[in-house]
Amino acid sequence: MTVLSYADSALSLLPPVVAIILAIMTRKVLLSLGVGILIGTLLLNQWSVTDSAIYLSDKVSGLFWSDGAPNSWNLYILGFLIVLGMITALITVSGSARAFANWAKQHIRKRRDAKLLTMFLGCVVFIDDYFNSLVVGSICKPLTDRYYISRAKLAYLLDSTAAPVCVISPVSSWGAYIIALIGGILTTHGVTSMGHLTAFVEMIPMNFYPLFALLLLLFVAMFELDVGPMRRHELSARKGQLYDEAKGVPPGATAELAEAETGKVGGLFIPISVLVVATLYFMIASGADVLSSEGKPFSVIGAFEKTDVSSSLFFGALLGLFTTLVLAVRQKLSFKEIALGIYVGAKSMLPAIYILLFAWTISGIIGQLETGKFMASLAGGNIPFALLPAVLFVLAGFTAFATGTSWGTFGIMLPIAADMAMGTHQGMMLPMMAAVLSGSVFGDHCSPISDTTILSSTGASCHHIDHVMTQLPYALLVAVISLGGYLVMGYTESVALGLLSCLVLFFIGLFWFRLKSDN
Repeated sequence: MTVLSYADSALSLLPPVVAIILAIMTRKVLLSLGVGILIGTLLLNQWSVTDSAIYLSDKVSGLFWSDGAPNSWNLYILGFLIVLGMITALITVSGSARAFANWAKQHIRKRRDAKLLTMFLGCVVFIDDYFNSLVVGSICKPLTDRYYISRAKLAYLLDSTAAPVCVISPVSSWGAYIIALIGGILTTHGVTSMGHLTAFVEMIPMNFYPLFALLLLLFVAMFELDVGPMRRHELSARKGQLYDEAKGVPPGATAELAEAETGKVGGLFIPISVLVVATLYFMIASGADVLSSEGKPFSVIGAFEKTDVSSSLFFGALLGLFTTLVLAVRQKLSFKEIALGIYVGAKSMLPAIYILLFAWTISGIIGQLETGKFMASLAGGNIPFALLPAVLFVLAGFTAFATGTSWGTFGIMLPIAADMAMGTHQGMMLPMMAAVLSGSVFGDHCSPISDTTILSSTGASCHHIDHVMTQLPYALLVAVISLGGYLVMGYTESVALGLLSCLVLFFIGLFWFRLKSDN
């Protein structure tokens, strides 16, 4: 069975484009992803139905069993989702979510404050984007529900503090991965004048999209800048409809559970605190073990670079679940109540798991089609040097949008950006790599096949396509702002002027959003 490569062909774009367009038109995510998977499989196998069936069977089984061993990354992530669903449901059954909402109502008296608290927690819990979206969603959902904030707005709050915070934080799974990539690139090009961490830190102010996505989120939270589909969802939420009930119950929802009257705020914060601390411990410990086996000295950044994120999330969640069970028993909940909570919690995560499995499958197929390499190849040719940061931003955005992965886009396009800079103007290497980081986060934000987008929907218990469509106007505005900044930075070679131009465009965009939200 021969599998073809389409690295030099626009046909490599067909599966993700079809899947994305269908998802937006039909709002049926699994159907759309399934069609994209079938088209990609047939392309790879020269339209042979038999070979395609064998290939797809191998691809699906590979999600669980690969190279003669369990696919630990996928299995741990799926386990983390299920266990977190159980924790959330038990917190609901115990009445702790209601107790937190009642407590918060006494201390947080405005919708604005509820959104700002969600944003603050999203910025504080920065160790991993999956962790951010799901854990902060579990904490803040009772609070945002109490103030009739739509689940779509909660999903936007989660998604816009997940990747944007992680990509500019060196002490995170994202930061460690990017620092490792940068280190390899600098070594390859013989750049010894700066350290790997120093280069990462210097790139932070050049990373326009994450910075202005967070700034826009702050203004949206403070001033009710609800435009497009988000405005419709927020108006419905004020009438008590937090999500589109016509589409059924969204992933992660546990509305069918009765809540005890004896719940306490500690029943929410203690398990979540244990989960956070335990996960952080396992991430550092697993990374430290690898450093030790390689004979390297311990450092926090080094540990995060080598950490096993998926197993750390899973084992941290298990300790969180154990803590939740202990508190439930001490609260004297019945065996039936606890068992029902565990069952409903696990069941609530199944829709998200199905979408994630389909997204992983199409991502693997897109990888074999080499869609990312085709997108990266478009950066070649006779493009004026001053335009390269803006061009790389756009191409990285399209690549992440089509492939559904920021990390994959980083791996493909950061070396290309560095090669271009070394061949023209070495001093622009960091700005051009920062443009790749920004574009990748932008594309990831907009893509319905992105796992971070999927898990933000899950964390907020929001229908997935509703989250994608409501977040899109905000992501596009920040993309336009960032593009303007990279054009200015490319022509002036000044980060300060690039930032200043972004700031000017930002306030113009705010004014326009204010006009739209008032209509």
